[in-house]
Amino acid sequence: MILSKKATNIFIHAAGWLVFFGFPLLFMNRTQQSSGSTYNVILSPYYWLFCLTYIFMFYFNAWYLVPRFVFHKKYIAYGIIVLLLSGCVYFLQPFDNLLLHNLLKEKHITTNAIGPQPMTGADSDTSAPKNMPFGPLPHEDLRMQDPSLVKPSNQIIFIHQSANIDMVGLFIFVIVIGLGIAMSTVQKWQLAEQMVIRAEAEKAHAELSFLKAQINPHFLFNTLNNIYALSVTDSEHTSESIMKLSNIMRYVTDEVAEDFVLLQSEIDCINDYIDLQKLRLGKKTTLNFNFSGDIDQQKIPPLVLMTFIENVFKYGVSKHAPSVININLDVTHGKILFTCENTIFDNRPTSSRKGIGITNTRQRLQHIYPGKHKLNISSDGTTFRVELEIDS
Repeated sequence: MILSKKATNIFIHAAGWLVFFGFPLLFMNRTQQSSGSTYNVILSPYYWLFCLTYIFMFYFNAWYLVPRFVFHKKYIAYGIIVLLLSGCVYFLQPFDNLLLHNLLKEKHITTNAIGPQPMTGADSDTSAPKNMPFGPLPHEDLRMQDPSLVKPSNQIIFIHQSANIDMVGLFIFVIVIGLGIAMSTVQKWQLAEQMVIRAEAEKAHAELSFLKAQINPHFLFNTLNNIYALSVTDSEHTSESIMKLSNIMRYVTDEVAEDFVLLQSEIDCINDYIDLQKLRLGKKTTLNFNFSGDIDQQKIPPLVLMTFIENVFKYGVSKHAPSVININLDVTHGKILFTCENTIFDNRPTSSRKGIGITNTRQRLQHIYPGKHKLNISSDGTTFRVELEIDS
């Protein structure tokens, strides 16, 4: 898919530049009289000066100036650089030099073929030279006064003529700059749209992974068994446990449809989940869950914290050895600080314990908080620790 898109872009650029290269050839053919003139134009250094000047202007503007200045709202600096580039076009005069060189070459070929011709009164009128669609060229008056001032076509002529303004060249420059801005803007829109689509896909994948890892048959089986045991003993916590399980199911099926939820809703889900997990925890497990700060109006993507909570109970609980689980959440100055740690009871490497859920959560954070979050997952061999900081 990516290769196909790149090939399409290359084809579009190549086709566009072929049309651009053919523009001066088609124009010159209307002012030329000898055969083989197209071949002569292509071999002319002024033809390549014309083409390469605008190729450089286009890509320099589209690939460097627009992303570096326009997209960062540095409009004054961008305007100054564009004016300097237009000054380069004014100095090089790419179109007028190509036209002049071609006409002089044609006149030189014609003169050598039929010999010098006497000038009549009509021919000596310098106000409207023949074959000059834009009026007299800047060299024409010099050529009439002294032919030696304009060299033959096989020698070097001056690029810049101070008395001349290459209006066609400047007009093409404006078009090239405009096309470069348009291309860069469209590419930015496409990239932004792709990132949104990818973020939505990652979100759906993360939600599905959570449902598979969290609300899975094993979890439901254990929880329902615990609730059943409570009901047999006529425990007062039976109805409360059923309500907590219902709250979790409702949260992971309804709230995940939103891009952001209240942090309090995420905390409530964590509390319900922890209370249900306590039903199977023995006296050897020490659990600490603390949260503080201004969390009332704070928002967060759903299930971001729950993924790490699930991981804690999945790998940090043992029926035979003492274990400690610490979960802390603090909101200060617009920053969400979340840490959780648990005792390690298996010999698997840290990377294998992260699971799909944490991998997807990391990707979601990169899409939702680019450059505004820090996620550190570490292990010292006995304790697994997660530190998450979000600048909201």
